[in-house]
Amino acid sequence: MAHWIYKQPAAGPTQPFHKRPLVRYARRTLAGISIVGALLTAASCYAAEPVAANQELLVSIENMVFNPAEVAVAPGTTVTWLNKDVMPHTVVDTNKSFRSKILAKEDKFSFTFTTAGDYSYLCSVHPNMKGKVIVKP
Repeated sequence: MAHWIYKQPAAGPTQPFHKRPLVRYARRTLAGISIVGALLTAASCYAAEPVAANQELLVSIENMVFNPAEVAVAPGTTVTWLNKDVMPHTVVDTNKSFRSKILAKEDKFSFTFTTAGDYSYLCSVHPNMKGKVIVKP
């Protein structure tokens, strides 16, 4: 009588996710987390230094997000939002300091910040899209 030993084949891209080795998944997940962490750190460093006055800063609207989501500027700086999405968006300050019309693809909206403070804004069409302009003297 022969005894058969069953050996599971090595997991690969053709196997279902639940049969792939956990170590491989953990490595990919940790690598992804570290990449996201590095991007967030870079974004926060960008927002920490205000853009000099009388300059223009471009915020793109792409893939349903404002990029960069948070910027720091000096009073007198003009921020321009450019819609790169196919769908329409708006830029609306939550304190009603500024409000754009509906921006179609490649439309722009600009606002010059003259007073120091924090300006939180969102897209009124997609309220989950949020951003912030910090005006530092």
